[in-house]
Amino acid sequence: MAEVLVLVDHVDGQVKKVTLELLTAARRIGEPAAVVVGEPTDELKAKLGEYGAEKIYTAPAELDDYVVAPKAELLAKLANDKSAAAVLVSATPENKEIAGRTAVKLGSGVLTDVVDINSELVAEHSIFGGSIITHAKVTKGVPVVAVRPNAIPAEPSAGAAAVEAVEIELSDAAKAARITDRVKQEKGARPELTEAAIVVSGGRGVGEDFSVVENLADALGAAVGASRAAVDAGWYPHAFQVGQTGKTVSPNLYIALGISGAIQHRAGMQTSKTIVAVNKDPEAPILEISDFAVIGDLHKVAPQLTEEINKRK
Repeated sequence: MAEVLVLVDHVDGQVKKVTLELLTAARRIGEPAAVVVGEPTDELKAKLGEYGAEKIYTAPAELDDYVVAPKAELLAKLANDKSAAAVLVSATPENKEIAGRTAVKLGSGVLTDVVDINSELVAEHSIFGGSIITHAKVTKGVPVVAVRPNAIPAEPSAGAAAVEAVEIELSDAAKAARITDRVKQEKGARPELTEAAIVVSGGRGVGEDFSVVENLADALGAAVGASRAAVDAGWYPHAFQVGQTGKTVSPNLYIALGISGAIQHRAGMQTSKTIVAVNKDPEAPILEISDFAVIGDLHKVAPQLTEEINKRK
């Protein structure tokens, strides 16, 4: 069975959930092989093995001293050396660039923002704000596929997790852009927006005080998101914007408070499993795609919901 390379996203030795989702998808196609830059911790290796990684290829940590090019060279080398069936990465801005560069080096095709993939390497996309589902397949070379976080449920399945060190000699071009400094962002108590199972987002209807959104999110153990209107008004940081020009999320539950649901916003959350909207406008576009809706004042509805959730904990 051919190997399916999975680029591992990890922070401080902790594997990100999206990698476990990619390993689950890889098992549909072939034999999952995790690709880790740096020395993996025992905990990381155990988690990768728990979700089906038959092999774990480790590359020198120095690849992280540069921008995206070295990882593309690494994936292309492994894909050629191991005759890989496919290369899977998470659909983050950085990894989508890595995917594109890898595909060019392999002379193959790349598929981005994929929400599902089957054993025949036919990928599913949700486009035009989720109003259309399309299917695509790479017809030449090793397919390189960038999958949206939370699009494919992670399912454990034990793998051998045999570790193999990989040596790679980087080209001068790959070393042209070096990272000279890193500033570690303080991690808050809430989950990361793109990986969260539950997201509570606020829009123009929330107003300047986002505490009503944050309180509900904290009650649910959710991440906080915001519409473009809210971040443009300076009510919440741009890093939390959900939408076509912000972040794309696919949580199990998406709660939209005071968000009209313009196509720009819907493009970033349409693939959520369950959508709940609270809006005083019964004609708001968000209601067209909502599974549940409350027509009312969010400043009355959301606090009641938060109170009820806290009671039931």
